[in-house]
Amino acid sequence: MSHTPTKVTIFGGAGGIGSSVAFNLLLRPSTYDVVVVDTKPNMVTSHVMDMQDMAAVDGFSTVRGGTAEDAADSDIVILSAAVPLRLNTSRSVFLADNARIVEQLAVPLIESGWDGVLIMLTNPADALTTWLHQRTGFDRHKLLGYTINDSLRLRTGVGRALAVSPHRVEAWVLGEHGAGQVPLYDHIRVDGSPVRLDAAQKAIAQDYIDTWYVTHVALDSGRTSTWSTGRGTALLVDAMVTESDQPLPVSVVLDGEYGAKGASLTVPALLGKGGVRDIVEWELSEAELGTLRSGAESVRTAAESISLGQD
Repeated sequence: MSHTPTKVTIFGGAGGIGSSVAFNLLLRPSTYDVVVVDTKPNMVTSHVMDMQDMAAVDGFSTVRGGTAEDAADSDIVILSAAVPLRLNTSRSVFLADNARIVEQLAVPLIESGWDGVLIMLTNPADALTTWLHQRTGFDRHKLLGYTINDSLRLRTGVGRALAVSPHRVEAWVLGEHGAGQVPLYDHIRVDGSPVRLDAAQKAIAQDYIDTWYVTHVALDSGRTSTWSTGRGTALLVDAMVTESDQPLPVSVVLDGEYGAKGASLTVPALLGKGGVRDIVEWELSEAELGTLRSGAESVRTAAESISLGQD
């Protein structure tokens, strides 16, 4: 167990996703100094007062409210600040508004010479991560887009198709976080053994991942995937801190890997304290590679469309 706290500052920490990330980090066996930063001070205090009492049960880490200045000496900064959710059919509708938030919070931090790892939860994560890399030249290995939920949903879909618990399923979605996602049906394992889905089973799994986002947003609940994102982000952070030897799906700006360049896409990556240690290149079919590279073009186009008047 690590006893030197890893300082993690969460921008947007009083929102549904940010507070879920904080909560899940407090449950991990690693030791964290979690700093919650938000524009709603009363909500920050409310969450912190509540989560501080968790120390009576899970006493490894600490949580406190803070300010943007806390990011300067943080090992990891998590950006979950975003404009309010509204009815939509694609994360891309938030691009321009959320780019302004990224500009305000992340650009000054990076330009100050900060050398930590930034995890982008703000959507559309691929385009914003790509744009931030282009805007600042920040080391691509230290700039991670959060996209694990795509793979978690495929595992749920495969579990439904096979009538098994998703926990027993290993399945991966690479490529664009959105329309250009690439589910790897040739890499599915159940209880560690390779499994091939028949056409009907594949249709069930594909329908689940294709319709999840639109179905959830159409509920107009005012909330997003807070629980899965909080859990998945804590997995990412823990994999970095522990230098895990198990790859995780993460969006990273590619520089020739998988034949793509200049766009942040989901790939299997080994993580460490400095971010991405290595991008794992699996053998994909021509169709899978084609979809992945088309996704790269879409992400580049989206990133290049961002104009905030900085020039």
